[in-house]
Amino acid sequence: MRRYLFPVVLGVAGVAVLMSLGFWQLDRMEEKRAYLDEIETRIANAPIPLPAVPEEGPHKFQAVTAEGRFTGEYLEVLAGRTGASPGVMVIEVFALPDGRRIMVQRGFVQEEARGLPRASTEAVVEGNLHWPDDTSSSTPPPDQKTGLWFARDVPAMAAKLGTEPTLVVASAPTGDGIAPMPVDTSGIPDNHLGYAVQWFLLAATWAGMTVFLLWRIRTRKV
Repeated sequence: MRRYLFPVVLGVAGVAVLMSLGFWQLDRMEEKRAYLDEIETRIANAPIPLPAVPEEGPHKFQAVTAEGRFTGEYLEVLAGRTGASPGVMVIEVFALPDGRRIMVQRGFVQEEARGLPRASTEAVVEGNLHWPDDTSSSTPPPDQKTGLWFARDVPAMAAKLGTEPTLVVASAPTGDGIAPMPVDTSGIPDNHLGYAVQWFLLAATWAGMTVFLLWRIRTRKV
């Protein structure tokens, strides 16, 4: 029996570890779904007045409304849209009556419409507060010649435009033929079920290999 001891211990330990990882992923799936439900609730809620000091923790995706004026100062971020030619996201300075300057992601324009003038206009914006994390170590800096940005970076954009680091993503049209790109949860990964299935399959494979090893030991001639 001693020759079976090590394979059995190894097999049981391996299956236990792999199964625990699978169940951990199921727990993470439930947490992620609760988080996504909370986000969707914030997105769908009736908008509140723009907070005096927006904070990412309590206010991310919060529906808000703000009254002010588009100043004509803007940045363009490379973007694509299903069914449309290549284009950009327009992020423009929005001046509030109390002197605050924030950024509004007005939406998408196709390449051929980039050069159209955008006058300073009064507006009431409805949208969602957002702190997107689009940049990575491979993201190039903004193009010095064209001014085109390749990812949204709220602090860097705010510094460039001279605003507070507050971004409202418009959920309704703001004029000038710019199509809004409202926030949603589609870009938030939720792969935990797939990972759980992989861990459980690995556990089943480990168990099968252990049974096969025990069979080989049993049938091996002494």
